[in-house]
Amino acid sequence: MSTAPLECTIVDVAGHPFHAIWTPEDGAVRAAGFATGADPDAESLMMRLAALDPDLAARELAAPRDTGAIPDALRAYAAGELTAIDDLAVAQPETPFRGEVWRALRGVPAGAAVTYTELAGLAGRPSAVRAAASGCANNLVALIVPCHRIVRTDGGLGGYLFGTDIKEALLRLEGAIL
Repeated sequence: MSTAPLECTIVDVAGHPFHAIWTPEDGAVRAAGFATGADPDAESLMMRLAALDPDLAARELAAPRDTGAIPDALRAYAAGELTAIDDLAVAQPETPFRGEVWRALRGVPAGAAVTYTELAGLAGRPSAVRAAASGCANNLVALIVPCHRIVRTDGGLGGYLFGTDIKEALLRLEGAIL
């Protein structure tokens, strides 16, 4: 296992600072999310990563990078090239069903929104709605694994770890809501 420092970047997405952390040896995004008023430096990302992968989180964190494949893709997405993040590699500890949920999420295109019930079906277990919702709640790679594209059956936004204002801004950026 590599001990090289983890790489990171901070990019403004939909008016909010978005942090991404990745392993330089494979270029896979390991944690990503928004800084919020309660967490202005997005320190919760490393805490969440440490809870799931302590060895990885123990690695040093390099200074944020402004250029490279991941920062460039995130900036392109923020500028309206909504498919720019679709091919970014991601890796996070998963159970078999959570892995299916996260792969199903990556198949929901920008500009679309599906319900938790539809997500469970896309993940191959239509009756596992609560488990699909749990997969969203435990997603460590927000935006790139687009849990913000999941809405309630009644059309409401539902929850979002980084706040419904950010979820709404992302759905507006993608054209899923006007």
